[in-house]
Amino acid sequence: MTKKALIFGITGQDGSYLSRLLLKKNYEVHGVKRRSSSFNTSRIDNIYQDPFVKKKKLILHYGDITDSNSVFSIIKKVNPNEIYNLAAQSHVAVSFEIPEYTTNTDALGTLRILDSILRINKKIKFYQAGSSEMFGKVMEVPQTENTPFYPRSPYGVAKVYSHWITKNYRESYKIFASNGILFNHESPLRGETFVTKKIVQGLCRIKFGKQKKLFLGNLYSKRDWGHAEDYVMAIWKILQQKNADDFVICTGKQFTIKQFLNMTARKLKMSLSWKGKGLNEKAFIKNKPIIEIKKKYFRPSEVDKLVGNYRKAKKRLNWKPKHDLNSLIDDMINYELKLLEK
Repeated sequence: MTKKALIFGITGQDGSYLSRLLLKKNYEVHGVKRRSSSFNTSRIDNIYQDPFVKKKKLILHYGDITDSNSVFSIIKKVNPNEIYNLAAQSHVAVSFEIPEYTTNTDALGTLRILDSILRINKKIKFYQAGSSEMFGKVMEVPQTENTPFYPRSPYGVAKVYSHWITKNYRESYKIFASNGILFNHESPLRGETFVTKKIVQGLCRIKFGKQKKLFLGNLYSKRDWGHAEDYVMAIWKILQQKNADDFVICTGKQFTIKQFLNMTARKLKMSLSWKGKGLNEKAFIKNKPIIEIKKKYFRPSEVDKLVGNYRKAKKRLNWKPKHDLNSLIDDMINYELKLLEK
């Protein structure tokens, strides 16, 4: 029997990769997208079929995670085997500017789905997309499923609520509800305001004369970066387990933003020289400044270092990352260069 999956957040980076994976596994995939006057499905356009084609495998529904009636009616209509909640206001820095919307989407959105499952069909399996930002001001290194949370942003706080309400519904109502605590995962499909995409896209454009400078914030934040393509495989595996549980998904390796920058520049054969400190730090090519630091890109409260331990996922899910940071950057660069060629 063909399984049905419902993805909230299907038009995002993870939704796009997860859709492709599920279609390969012969799922009927349903996705929820917000109504917009402009097209917002670019990441899934090449796998979306015309709605009038018979036996379609990818079906889109208009809806909004902030609307309880919308969430309930879509779940009742589709009655899926699995629900993946990837919908979020996922930009950490932006969450300081719109904390109420971030909370409504990232925290209460999860509750709306769980409560709908409870009222419609308790046999539906549920995946909640957690984040390493929940660890925030880290209590131990590396971070595991048992590390206490200390979020440092409205985004992180909202995700902590989602994590615990998922566990609460699992324990209170015996719903199959699992959390994935995903560390930073990037890809060519990453949004343009995220620092990795901003760096790769910016340096490619600077190299070919399409952009003059790149402006960044804290160069010394340390992150555990993986590839979204690897991480959606872990997401799917989490819902194939006999029992619901929570899993850290990461690479176990840590790099600073400056290291990511330098690696990208080397691959593009751009010779950077750094001068200055703090807000005055700049990167030059032949005495021409191309990277500058701006205070506006610093968060009100910083998360300085994140690195996870995926031992539990390796043992229980038989999962480990296939990509390293080098191959991730290669993927992202190749994508940008192809766009520039066009």
